[in-house]
Amino acid sequence: MTKLGVLCSGRGTDLQSIIDAIQRGELNAEISVVLTDKPNVMALERAARAGIKNICVDRKKFSERADFEAELLKNLAGVDLVILAGFMRILSPEFVRRYAGRLMNIHPSLLPSFKGAHAHRDALAYGVKISGCTVHFVDEGTDSGPIILQAAVEVFDDDTEETLSARILEKEHVIYPQAIKLFVEGRLKIEGRKVKILEG
Repeated sequence: MTKLGVLCSGRGTDLQSIIDAIQRGELNAEISVVLTDKPNVMALERAARAGIKNICVDRKKFSERADFEAELLKNLAGVDLVILAGFMRILSPEFVRRYAGRLMNIHPSLLPSFKGAHAHRDALAYGVKISGCTVHFVDEGTDSGPIILQAAVEVFDDDTEETLSARILEKEHVIYPQAIKLFVEGRLKIEGRKVKILEG
């Protein structure tokens, strides 16, 4: 059974989509631990409700990033795949290398467009007609790792950041569990910048 460690910073809706996929029997994996970098966030409650070990590693209690990440790593011991689900911290190159090919993120744009923390605002400001979301392996850059899956969403003239975000989030909840399932089934092969999806 593939063991997942999920890192969150907020509401944990992507976490919930993974929990739901496991409970429906669509994803043959187990979440070993949910870690947050902030106390009292909804992600901790979602994990607790599902009976999943959950720990707050409060970033504010660590003066050095290395010490913060060491605590994360300690709590991720034995995990096969690390999932970033709304985790709003940039991880160090050392952390990323530790989990090379075993560290996934989801970003609310069609990468490589609109990287960073304000994807919806930037997409709307640019005037794109199509946006979406991307599941990718994490590399040492920002939102620059090899792409696993993407889903597109039409952008409407009257969209706000909130309305666009809500529609993209629905797609995130579909493709993130799908990407994890492909990893669990051994069907993802990284070749340079590209991820090949092997036949099942």
